[in-house]
Amino acid sequence: THSFFLRHKFVAGPYPNDFATWAAVHVRDQVLGERLAMVDPAHVPDLEALRQELVATVDEHLRSLQIVPRIVSGEPFEFVRSRIVEIPTGVEVRTLAELRQALLEVDVSAIYFHLVEARMRLGRGQNDFAAWLEHALGRPELATRVRAINPYGGSLERTRGRLLQLCDEALAQGAGR
Repeated sequence: THSFFLRHKFVAGPYPNDFATWAAVHVRDQVLGERLAMVDPAHVPDLEALRQELVATVDEHLRSLQIVPRIVSGEPFEFVRSRIVEIPTGVEVRTLAELRQALLEVDVSAIYFHLVEARMRLGRGQNDFAAWLEHALGRPELATRVRAINPYGGSLERTRGRLLQLCDEALAQGAGR
């Protein structure tokens, strides 16, 4: 589900994750695909809770069916385990203006690492950008807005655009510190 963002530059189609896409396309169960698409990883504290929510969604769907269909054709879903390899970009920022410039320059994988993966990696329920804005820059209101970004609703490029927009709004208010 998370790696979907790194493999797909733009989210194409109605399903924002691999599991929902597989259910709709290969199992040919669009209702299940839609239900799995509604599982929002941004609202679960860790991967175990995400797994439990996915299992509960599939279980609830299967219980609602009169007859569980057999799948004769289609591709099996392959569960993968990913490992994040941290590679320093050499980019460091100390101000909001520098953050904005860095967001323009870094690869989207850095945005993924600090915005999406950080919530699960650090177990603190927020992304690196929001934590830095709140604690290093003393900008809790901007941190709250960054924390509210849901990267699962589109591509990482779209998320980058939203981060840039929030930076621009804060900088326009004279808060470029």
